[in-house]
Amino acid sequence: MHRLLRGDMLPLPSNLVSRHLVVSSLPSLPPAPFPLRREAHLWYIVPNELEDASLLQDYMKLLSPCEKENVLSIKGEALKKCAILSRVLVRTTLSRYTDCKVNPRLFKFRKNRFGKPEVEHQNGCLWVPPSLQFNISHTSSMIACGVTVDVPIGIDIEEKRRKPVNNILSLAHRYFSPYEVQYLASFMDPESRQSEFLRLWTLKEAYVKALGRGFSGAPFRDFTIRFENSTDSVVPERPKSEEFRIMIDTASDSVNLTANWQFALVELCGSHLAAICMEKDENMPGTEQEFLKLKVWKTLPFVEDKCMSQTDAVINISGLC
Repeated sequence: MHRLLRGDMLPLPSNLVSRHLVVSSLPSLPPAPFPLRREAHLWYIVPNELEDASLLQDYMKLLSPCEKENVLSIKGEALKKCAILSRVLVRTTLSRYTDCKVNPRLFKFRKNRFGKPEVEHQNGCLWVPPSLQFNISHTSSMIACGVTVDVPIGIDIEEKRRKPVNNILSLAHRYFSPYEVQYLASFMDPESRQSEFLRLWTLKEAYVKALGRGFSGAPFRDFTIRFENSTDSVVPERPKSEEFRIMIDTASDSVNLTANWQFALVELCGSHLAAICMEKDENMPGTEQEFLKLKVWKTLPFVEDKCMSQTDAVINISGLC
């Protein structure tokens, strides 16, 4: 932990001087301000940037016994590392929003009946918890955690340069709605078609995760992601970020799918797509609901936090004000 903290990083406690974390006297994390209305916070880790095995062992001590057991059952050191970092990212991120009154180790989680993780607040706790909502997504090269207050959130991140699929349309026919298949078919260039497929997939994943019903409760084919321009006509070709909105259509006979959601799609670090899906606030005027606010931090918990908002590392594709 000898790295110098730059001015755009959240300040770390002055007593953090050792390269190794002493879990019994773990220093507090820098607190984070609560997300505003219509605002999401996104924290991400780049696993390959953590090369200190002893730090990873210290992170392991933050996990619950069940989480440790799950990690130890994973085969492959890279997968184990990502599993540890995923759990640590959730725990440390949530701790920041308690004004550091709750140690990351002390969080308990439960799953809803569809398997979506939720914070399990303890009775009798002196700290009154905010109504935090969170969601996590990961690839082999990035792990991200999204946070909101009061409203459900779903996020998904995908590598832009993932291995090309030989027959995108065949895969789309299997998972996507007829409208989405037609949209993809309008792109003759294979690279453009692959790019648009990835955009749709990332947005659809975020929506399903925001619903919290699992893929069986919200099949991809039962809803449609559409890109619309400012005149509300369907965009016939690759849309420009300043000209389109992300819309959702749901099957009229669906009891599980709702359309009161809004989306943002961004590029992270030039290498990943990130989709954020949040439930609309029906109490806000219509024009204010069209765009989300997003703050982004890159973190290595207890080592450094760097705000990436308003930098070239976060590029708005659509949905952000």
